[in-house]
Amino acid sequence: MTLIKSISGIRGTIGGKPGDNLTPLDAVKFAAAYGTWLKGESKKENPKIVIGRDARISGRMIQDLVVSTIVGMGIDVVDLGLSTTPTVEIAVPLEVADGGIILTASHNPKQWNALKLLNAKGEFLDGADGQRILECAEQEDFEFTTVDTLGNETQHKGYIDIHVEEVLKLSLVDAQTIQGKKFKVVVDGVNSTGGIAIPKLLKALGVEVVELYCEPTGHFPHNPEPLKEHLGDICEKVISEKADFGIVVDPDVDRLAFISNEGEMFGEEYTLVACADYVLSKTLGNTVSNLSSSRALRDITEKHGGSYEAAAVGEVNVVKKMKATQAIIGGEGNGGIIYPESHYGRDALVGTALFLMLLSEKDISVAELKASYPQYYMGKKKIQLTPELDVDAILEGMAKKYNNENLTTIDGVKIDFAENWVHLRKSNTEPIIRIYTEAHSQKEADALADRFILELKAMSETVS
Repeated sequence: MTLIKSISGIRGTIGGKPGDNLTPLDAVKFAAAYGTWLKGESKKENPKIVIGRDARISGRMIQDLVVSTIVGMGIDVVDLGLSTTPTVEIAVPLEVADGGIILTASHNPKQWNALKLLNAKGEFLDGADGQRILECAEQEDFEFTTVDTLGNETQHKGYIDIHVEEVLKLSLVDAQTIQGKKFKVVVDGVNSTGGIAIPKLLKALGVEVVELYCEPTGHFPHNPEPLKEHLGDICEKVISEKADFGIVVDPDVDRLAFISNEGEMFGEEYTLVACADYVLSKTLGNTVSNLSSSRALRDITEKHGGSYEAAAVGEVNVVKKMKATQAIIGGEGNGGIIYPESHYGRDALVGTALFLMLLSEKDISVAELKASYPQYYMGKKKIQLTPELDVDAILEGMAKKYNNENLTTIDGVKIDFAENWVHLRKSNTEPIIRIYTEAHSQKEADALADRFILELKAMSETVS
């Protein structure tokens, strides 16, 4: 079964049987549930939403189904066509819309697609609203409108250009400063909409662009998750082109990774660290990331005189914590930059501009920049448990065992030791505990993860 329903939307593989995979029927039912929620939330008979999609092969089919469903509910649609997740997010308030739908499965392979849902602020829905939509879809508690009150569809294909203009307007982005450095950058757009958006931004900033996989065909040339093991081509291209660095995004352009001038990964975790370093150098303030993100952000924040706080994993949780602490920048360790002056959503375009400003002012190479930051290494492993085991009881047992340490239990169990940390989280869909660790060397991080795998197995025997 590859249909996953959650409070943030619905995703699955295309084809198969309704309810098991993401079929046309599932897309229609879920879009109708969202439309029902939107009409109730907006208190309007004829609300408006923005819809955009990444370039994956099934995108046009899913978009046609979703747009027709929404129109059939008496809701107007602003169709952005090929777009990015952050582009749709900024379009919702600019269009004075009541919500938005992004058709993308983010970093998932080409056979996947998804509906991601936004509120009137262009932000992801909270848990309560997401749950209401899930229940509406499950009960098929929706009603379509009559022929005289159908919604209207308006196409607006220029929103990536508007997005670029919005980035250029940011107070900490100075196009002339960047232009003066005459950067040369390789871009891997994984044959999705990042191949449109990132080169547009770079050219507007006077950067020489070498395009790699920037045709939005939806045929991903490699696994679209921007991890080291998938990025051999761009690492080689940066070297052969003698480029200053490389940029990699995922298919919907909310994750951002850099390749150094030496053809090495800058590290997704350090994307946020670098951008925060620049922003904090200009404005005193606070930062937020999730519990599984690098300690390096805390170090950089405190160096600049600010305060750092951690949120539960998930963009909605990070945004909520950022608002509560008035954080001036935040995000997630997967390369997601959230900069409130622009909007409360992960945005690779904003991150790219901030990174270029940092490089311009420091006047050092990307490899030198990375070496200047606190050096941490992460381990990511998991332990498979039998379905009958009580995962919550296992985690509670681990929390009791380490209750004398610096402990956080808002999202699984995170134990902050003096020199390293471990974060234990359960999967929402299977009996798995995910183990994230960080230390001053890869060997230490992996050893810490292996140690906790053994401890979790021992704990599972005591609670069974």
